Amino acid sequence: MFPGKFVTSTPDKPAVIEAATGRSVRFAELETRSIRFAHWLRAQGLRRGDHIAVLSSNDATVFELYWGAVRSGLYLTMVNTHLTADEVAYIVGDCDAQVIVASADLAELAAGIVDDTPEVRVRLAFGGTIPGHLDYAAEVAPMPTQAPSDQPRGTDMLYSSGTTGRPKGIEPELPDMQVDDEGPNPMVALLRAFGFDEHSVYLSPAPLYHAAPLRYSATTQALGGTVILMDHFDPQRCLAAIEQYGVTHSQWVPTHFVRLLKLPAAVRSRYDLSSMRVAVHAAAPCPVEVKREMMSWWGEILYEYYSSTEGVGVTIIGPQDWLSKPGSVGRPIIGVPHVCGEDGAELPIGEIGLIYFAHTDVRFEYHNAPEKTAESTHPEHPDWTTTGDIGRVDEDGFVFLTDRAKFVIISGGVNIYPQEVEGALALHPKVFDVAVIGVPDEEMGERVTAFVQPAPGVTVGGAGAGAADELAAELIGYCRERIAHYKCPREVVFVDELPRTPTGKLVKGALHAAVSAGGGP
Repeated sequence: MFPGKFVTSTPDKPAVIEAATGRSVRFAELETRSIRFAHWLRAQGLRRGDHIAVLSSNDATVFELYWGAVRSGLYLTMVNTHLTADEVAYIVGDCDAQVIVASADLAELAAGIVDDTPEVRVRLAFGGTIPGHLDYAAEVAPMPTQAPSDQPRGTDMLYSSGTTGRPKGIEPELPDMQVDDEGPNPMVALLRAFGFDEHSVYLSPAPLYHAAPLRYSATTQALGGTVILMDHFDPQRCLAAIEQYGVTHSQWVPTHFVRLLKLPAAVRSRYDLSSMRVAVHAAAPCPVEVKREMMSWWGEILYEYYSSTEGVGVTIIGPQDWLSKPGSVGRPIIGVPHVCGEDGAELPIGEIGLIYFAHTDVRFEYHNAPEKTAESTHPEHPDWTTTGDIGRVDEDGFVFLTDRAKFVIISGGVNIYPQEVEGALALHPKVFDVAVIGVPDEEMGERVTAFVQPAPGVTVGGAGAGAADELAAELIGYCRERIAHYKCPREVVFVDELPRTPTGKLVKGALHAAVSAGGGP
């Protein structure tokens, strides 16, 4: 599938609308602009299998860059805009980018990596000027508007979130086909399973440098639908966009749901959300009570999937199945799950262990990191891959996740999964955000510690230690009413803010590092 096929049938239909500005790019414009960029890339000598990088905020221009690269057989790497200059330079260098394109609102960051990325041959800026960068519009304007005769299909090469260390570049095998060939496409199959088609209006509130927002948005366009692109997540603005644009499909992470549920009831009821048929969520397992409350509000339209940037396994679950299997992330549609112990032996049904997916059609490796590719591969089954998630599979084939392997707390010899504790505390009215980790403990090995960002208006400082102690006791008691006492926090630490990626993933490595550096919480 390819958006260019809709130029003849719906040339004036918006392929993307920026919710913050109202700017709209029609399918005909997207096609012409991506063709010009493709010709420009060829003029720079780039050929199939070469790499470019894009450093941009959520701007509609990203899609002409994406499709220009994809119709040129290139790898395109979207770079996390919230990284430091050193971290951005690492990714740009590691992905072997010969060209980088940056949005002018990130001028300081883009200019700051010039000296540290000497392998980049050409730098472009759009939406304004950046020192050391050519003007994108002026560069591509003279290029032809007729598609090249040879358009090998390229793909993205994205980087993991880096929540447990340096991000890894995930390099899939390039498909041996032209961009407009109707060959197998897992993303098209996945979106069709959620009812996406040419009539879909898809709300994307997350950054395009992450896999799901980029791939779902691009595939929506490939199917002839319209993307409503938020510049950033804001719960009330999202509700307003759903009403204004008649959104039919949307994608969220559990943190988004928590923020939406904490809007005042009067705000939540103000907007007409009746156009929305499917609300997809992923990135982290959703606490059961959070999902129940969202279904009570939005109806039985919540569909969950579990996957990774690597794409070696995908599960999905619809609302009816979830109500009978609360907490599950569904059954596989890509890959076959295997749950293994620490020794690699496959465990019986229902037991918790490291989840591998057996795959035959998906091929990838971690770019410039063969040792990381080896670490993710089962020692006896080269076509089994893990991304480090722990969980179980029940007798009906439904997958349940418990946590990331690196975050499991071992207290008194017992495994405790922070995700379960976080889910128990997430909806407390005085909690805005929560993260749970294990901190060193002489007696227990590790003790369960909750880091809590209080809700707006809740004061724990300035009123003496008593206010903090009282709220901590309240939260521990609240948790004990919901899960086993041994799993609950032994202490609560109140913080101004927790380290999260813009898609809502906790960067627990930062919390562990802070605890280690300070000698305590």
